[in-house]
Amino acid sequence: MNYRALRHCAAAFALLLPLIQLSLTAQAAPAAEIRLDAATLDKYAGQYRMNDEPEIKLSFFHDGNSLALEGARIPHTPLHASSQNTFDNGHGMQFTFVTDSTGKVTGVKRVAGKEENEATRVSDQPEHNHFRSYDRKEVMIPVRDGVKLHAIILRPTDTNQPLPIIMQRTPYGVDGYNSNSINAQYTDLARSGYIFVMEDIRGRYGSEGQFFMNRPIVDHHDPKSSDPNNIDETTDAYDTVGWLIKNLPNNNGRVGVVGISYPGFLAIESGIDPNPAVKAISPQAPMTNLWLGDDFFHNGAWRQSYGYDYAIGLETSKENAFSKIDEDAYNFFLDAGSLAGDIKKANVGVLPTWKGFIDHPSCDHYWQIRAVEDHLTKVNVPTLEVGGWWDQEDMWGPQAEYASLKPHDKNNEVFIVLGPWNHGQWSRTTRSLGNVNFGAATGDQFRAQIEAPFFAHYLKDEGTFDLKDAASFQTGTNRWMRYDAWPPKENITERNLYLDADGSLSFDKPTAGDTSFTAYTSDPANPVPYRNRPIEATYAPGGSGWYTWLVQDQKFLGTRKDIATWQTQALDQPVTITGDIVADIFASTSGTDSDWIVKLIDVYPDDSSLGKMSGAQLMIVDEIFRGRYRKSFEHPEAIPADKPEEYKFSLHGADHAFLKGHRIMVQVQSTWFPLYDRNPQTFVPNIMTASPSDYKAATQHIYGSADHPSHIVFPVASGN
Repeated sequence: MNYRALRHCAAAFALLLPLIQLSLTAQAAPAAEIRLDAATLDKYAGQYRMNDEPEIKLSFFHDGNSLALEGARIPHTPLHASSQNTFDNGHGMQFTFVTDSTGKVTGVKRVAGKEENEATRVSDQPEHNHFRSYDRKEVMIPVRDGVKLHAIILRPTDTNQPLPIIMQRTPYGVDGYNSNSINAQYTDLARSGYIFVMEDIRGRYGSEGQFFMNRPIVDHHDPKSSDPNNIDETTDAYDTVGWLIKNLPNNNGRVGVVGISYPGFLAIESGIDPNPAVKAISPQAPMTNLWLGDDFFHNGAWRQSYGYDYAIGLETSKENAFSKIDEDAYNFFLDAGSLAGDIKKANVGVLPTWKGFIDHPSCDHYWQIRAVEDHLTKVNVPTLEVGGWWDQEDMWGPQAEYASLKPHDKNNEVFIVLGPWNHGQWSRTTRSLGNVNFGAATGDQFRAQIEAPFFAHYLKDEGTFDLKDAASFQTGTNRWMRYDAWPPKENITERNLYLDADGSLSFDKPTAGDTSFTAYTSDPANPVPYRNRPIEATYAPGGSGWYTWLVQDQKFLGTRKDIATWQTQALDQPVTITGDIVADIFASTSGTDSDWIVKLIDVYPDDSSLGKMSGAQLMIVDEIFRGRYRKSFEHPEAIPADKPEEYKFSLHGADHAFLKGHRIMVQVQSTWFPLYDRNPQTFVPNIMTASPSDYKAATQHIYGSADHPSHIVFPVASGN
């Protein structure tokens, strides 16, 4: 695993707390190292608890002529003194010890890039971690067409008993996996005892063959599927598992597959016509349907900055090669125009995925054969889906896969967990996302109470796994909930929250005529930014707002005139929504095409006790719909100018309580840039190649009338 590359990679960036990630890279002392006496080093040794993340404890040891750092998820990491009270790991992380007026050490300040945290000393006695030792072996695994796939095998050295296998397949490189990284990343599973196998997929890093982004699934019921050259990720997984069961000594014949994002896509594919040895899979934030709701498109609107960056990262080199943009990405993409302009600016040729975008802007056969959910017609293996409410990349996938599998779940073996996380954050130890604090390290709770028991039950016959069907972290109240299904049906009442022309929200249907609407002008020359500017490249070195933009306070948009807003009065009692939130919008445009973005927002009261959340506008759910696809995702049509049309689309799932004193807000806009490419607002055959003259301002009307009652469908939990 190349950690430098991982920091620029969507799936892997969130796998480790930045503290762990940088600690693992510590290998060499900086040139400015100084030596301190033993008494000074002894003074700093001890245990420190992070103030903002109290579940994290840092233990500093007097280690030879300097200090070393350990933690429950931090390997033994040598530090080097750069001053009397400051130490660093040689790779960008610095620790400065703090003393009181008597000279007693009271805490330590950690600086890593843009991040600063403080920890309070809680003990003079440091605590060692409990990492198991793993033996590491590299292999090349042959698959049916003769290609060999590179893998790292890690087995605990403290036991010879037969163990199950935990496998992850990935395009992001496995070279860096070792005993320390397994213990840090998979702490609960590592303590339990598994053989870990990390494999480079076909065409990436050390594996042979040719890489194809989200390779289409072979029709396994087609007679041609027996052709050894008719391969996909399901067959590569099948053959890999078969080789492992046969060639790894002392395995118990059972394999579990886990992965986040692209590896999540690979995990679900290992359960489609699986090798019989696969007994449990956990697709986490899996890429599922790249056109409908995951990485590259949402309801036909192209994710411009992400689609540009990600293709460069995976298709310009056999190893991760994410680029950087040396200016505000808003200006970069505005200047480029459409994808055709992006390609000219990139100067790397027409990459395969870019060609797919240009040649197939609609949901045609090209995208349909890459969609996973249509293949989930049978539950072959126990499946634990995992997703985050504020996942900036693959929030759609886990819920879509669960919905596809659940009707076929005769033995109650399909489960879903949804928590207050961004992309992969459940693998970290943290209470917070941006400025939002959830009161507990929810990822630790998930891993210890759900993920580890899931694999232990199905791979080791240990304990029971009683999740019901769904575990959801309810935000607002900040508590875990258990449901018999997702979305739950019991104690839920669907209510329509109407967008009135006077700017209010009400559960009462409008009675006014069609002159009741809210109007704004959408100008592609001045699109609404999706987060604070300047906007860095998606995986910009040194940190990027990409990871937390979904929880960014929406007040940064100020008083822009191209956003329509509705809100309630302060609530006199909580309103809890649990399930799928649907926008049903009646709108017209003076143009012949348009995008419609709907955001549901929790407006916090102005209250200094709330700290940074005082007066904040927190998005709860949000989505975009490209108007040309209102009748068919395959066959776009122009929108009749100035005629009300209905746009009904999911804003996805939520489990959230709008608390007493808060307000409910809904916003509608027609640009969200450069997260999504700009709609020219005049119908053109292919927006990917639109010319500058195609982009025109348009007047937008959102109706709040008796005949055209725009509303949000709220699944309201009982008691509200």
